[in-house]
Amino acid sequence: MPAGAAATINFPRTLARAEPMTFLLVFSGLLLTAVLVSQWSARSILSSTVLFLAAGILCSRAALGVIAFDPGDPVVSTLAEVALFSVLFTEGAKIKLADLCSAWRLPGRALLLGMPLFFAATCLLARLVLEFDWPRSCLLAAVLSPTDPVFAAAVVGRKEVPFRVRHLLNVESGVNDGLALPAVVLLLELYGGESTSPAVLAARLASGLGIGAATALVASWLERVPVFGAASQHRPLFGLAVGLLIFALSKAAGANEYLAAFAGGIGLANAHRGLSADFSGLGQQLTESLKLAAVLAFASLLSPELIGQLSGRDCLFALLALLAVRPVVIPIVLWRSQLDWRERLVAGWFGPKGFASVVYGVMVFRSSVPDGERLFMIISLVIAGSMVVHSSTDHLVVRWFDRNEQPPPG
Repeated sequence: MPAGAAATINFPRTLARAEPMTFLLVFSGLLLTAVLVSQWSARSILSSTVLFLAAGILCSRAALGVIAFDPGDPVVSTLAEVALFSVLFTEGAKIKLADLCSAWRLPGRALLLGMPLFFAATCLLARLVLEFDWPRSCLLAAVLSPTDPVFAAAVVGRKEVPFRVRHLLNVESGVNDGLALPAVVLLLELYGGESTSPAVLAARLASGLGIGAATALVASWLERVPVFGAASQHRPLFGLAVGLLIFALSKAAGANEYLAAFAGGIGLANAHRGLSADFSGLGQQLTESLKLAAVLAFASLLSPELIGQLSGRDCLFALLALLAVRPVVIPIVLWRSQLDWRERLVAGWFGPKGFASVVYGVMVFRSSVPDGERLFMIISLVIAGSMVVHSSTDHLVVRWFDRNEQPPPG
C-alpha cells in the first residue's frame, strides 16, 4: 500500500436526514437531565460532556437511528459554526491584556514554545504512524492543537488546584484557539479548498480582525457617550449584541468570522471591562449550551460502524496523540519554572482537545482535502477519547492536590 493510502471511510448518505425538531427534543431532554444531576456529577468522574457524547453515539443512525446526521449536513455545519463563533468571542472577552502582560511567563511558555513543539511532534507522528504526506500531517496537527479545559472543569474551577496551574490552563486555552485558527484556514485554503489567491485569503483574515476589533471598540465608545447608557438589567445583553453584530458584518463582508469573533472579544474586554464582566455569565451559559448541542451532533456521527473502519495505525496515532505528545512536551517546556513536578505533570496531562477541534474537523470533512473522511474520523477519535479521559480524571487530580495540601504554618 503506498504511503498515505488507506481504506476509505464510507459515510452512509442514503438515509433520511435527521429532523431538526427531533434533535431539539433529544438535546432539551439531555440538557434538563444534565442540570438535574449536576450536583451529583460535580462530585463524580462523570460530566455533562460525557453524557452528551454517549447519548449522541447511542442516538446515531447505526444504533437507535434517532439522529441521522452526516458531517455534510447543514444543521451540523451551522451549529458548529455558531458554537465556535460563540466560543472564540467569549474566550476573547476573558483576555485582559494588562493582566496577561503581568503574568505571561507560564502561559507564554505553553503558547510560544509548547504549542509549536506540540504541532511539530504531532505532525511528525502523523507522518511516521499514519504515513501521511506533509500537508495532511500539518493539517491534522493544526486541528488538534487547541485545548479546552471546559472538558476538565474541575481542574480550572477548584481552589485545591494551585492558582498558577489554573491560570496557565485558562490563559493557554483562551488564546490557542485563535492562534491555531489561521494555520487551519491557510492549510484548508491552500491544500483542500477552492483556488484562492494569497491576496484574497490575506484580505479575508485581515478584514475579520479589523471588523471584530473595530465593532467592539466603536460600540464600547458609544456606550460612554452621554446621550446613551445601558440600564443595569440590560448590560449583559451588550456583549451579546456586539457579538451578533460582528457575526453579521463579517458574513456580509466575506471576512473570516472566527478571527472577527476572537478580535471582537479581546476588544470588548479591553475597551470596556465593566460591560465585558457583565456579559461573562450570560456568555458562558450560552456558549456552554451551544457546545453541548454541537457535541451531541458531533457524537451522533461516531457510530461503531464508522469507528470500525479505522485501521490499527489510526487507533495507534490517536492513543499516542493523547498520551504521549502533550504530557511529554509541556513538562519539558515548563522545566525549571516555578511549578513543582506535580504541577508540571498536571499541566501536561490536562490538554483536552478543544471544542474548536470539533469544528475544524467538520471543516476538513467538507473540504476537498484528499482522504478527508479518514482525517475526520481520526480527529473525531482523538476528540472523543480526550472528552472521556480528561473529563473523567479531573476530580481525581483535585483530590490528589487536596490530599497532599499541607496546613498553613501557625
